[in-house]
Amino acid sequence: MNLPNKLTIFRVILIVPFVLLLLGGQQEWGWFTAIFGGIMEKVDYIAVAIFILASLTDLLDGKIARKYNMVTNFGKFMDPLADKLLVCSALICLVEMGRLPAWMVIIIISREFIISGFRLVASDNGVVIAASYWGKFKTTFQMIAVILLILDFQNQAMQIVTSVCVWAALILTVVSLVDYIAKNHKVLTEGSM
Repeated sequence: MNLPNKLTIFRVILIVPFVLLLLGGQQEWGWFTAIFGGIMEKVDYIAVAIFILASLTDLLDGKIARKYNMVTNFGKFMDPLADKLLVCSALICLVEMGRLPAWMVIIIISREFIISGFRLVASDNGVVIAASYWGKFKTTFQMIAVILLILDFQNQAMQIVTSVCVWAALILTVVSLVDYIAKNHKVLTEGSM
């Protein structure tokens, strides 16, 4: 297994402590308090650090794979899946924490299912659909919004910045979906491009 694939697997593994820390800091889990009681006020910061580390592995694995010609079928499958698992896990936790409305998360996750379906059909037809710039902007804003929502700044200026990032992530989610469908609709209508 090459380095990019190891980074992808590492990203998936990081989701477990990330979710445990994020939700554990909000829940009344006796075992969690026993372990992290002394640093409970810092649990969100640790969760953010893990999220940032996982997000950075997303940047690294793709760059390394392309630069050193280490692209594999495993990586093509697992890299986008790992990204979706990370972001969707964070968004679902934020709904549980009351920091994000469920309807926004439903739109974001629905987009991921639709795009995954498109990619599956395209793959069956031997067509590779590359990620678009809209999708990359969407992912960037989603990750920034997740970080800001976890940190839950209480001053008004940062709350405005957080709201702008959340709405930008949602709008880019819809725009990237429309762009994706417009560019690749032939995959569904004709069976090939």
